[in-house]
Amino acid sequence: MKKLNLKSNMKKSIGVLLTSAAIMAIIPLSASAHCDTMDGPTVVDGKKAMESNNVNYVMKWVAPEYQKEITDKFNLSMKVKDQSPEAKELAEQYFFSEVVRVHRAGEGAPFDGLKPSGTPIDEKVLAADKSIEVGNLSPLEGMTEKEKMPELKERFEKVMSLKDYDVNDLEAGREYIEAYVKFFKFAEGEEEHAAEGAHGEEANNAHATHNAEATHNAEANNGKAAAEAEKTHGEVTFTVKPGDTLWGIGLEFNTTYQEIAKVNNISNPDLIFPGQKFIIPSK
Repeated sequence: MKKLNLKSNMKKSIGVLLTSAAIMAIIPLSASAHCDTMDGPTVVDGKKAMESNNVNYVMKWVAPEYQKEITDKFNLSMKVKDQSPEAKELAEQYFFSEVVRVHRAGEGAPFDGLKPSGTPIDEKVLAADKSIEVGNLSPLEGMTEKEKMPELKERFEKVMSLKDYDVNDLEAGREYIEAYVKFFKFAEGEEEHAAEGAHGEEANNAHATHNAEATHNAEANNGKAAAEAEKTHGEVTFTVKPGDTLWGIGLEFNTTYQEIAKVNNISNPDLIFPGQKFIIPSK
């Protein structure tokens, strides 16, 4: 009986990964941040996490409020990855995509799906990566205006000073990623307008302003997909954005894509379009 239960649970786990991977496959591929690619640093750390069975390799990319969610997804992926080569590939794709999605959500940024290896990356991003690898700014010479070099150098030195952290020291890892993101944004030409340390607050405020019609509490707290929802007469209505899937919307609102499809008479859950409005069933 125990063996039967274990086999049944394993099938259910693989089923979850198959459904999730299938939904991820329909997300359109488009240019985005380099952490969105299979060659990017977030996926590199995801591979280290799965190879060493230590989820802390990716936790520096994850805001504290998402830590349990990523731990659960990691455990699910590790549970099924050794069942077969196909299961391993699905488990990895599922876990990497979820880490990147949650990282982007923490920045108040959209996630359009994980891009394949070889996806073209902005030359400034590649140069910034190379600078960290070689330990100096020579790869970025000629790509940054002279008047901005002192600021770029200051941010680069902050990154290098925090680089050699203990992988199990999550606070140190997140401090490194905060400096890393600020360095990359400046190298790419995305200037910040506030004082030191304001990056995260600005991103959240900008996201909340953009979604002024959304649920107020969700905007203020974390800028997740719930911030795109409108509450009218006790009903929550969600407006679909590019890259959204019913599965992802259901995850954000603690429901299922089947329930959303049922309430909104959606015949094909895989086919939704930006601008559509869906009623979110209450729990």
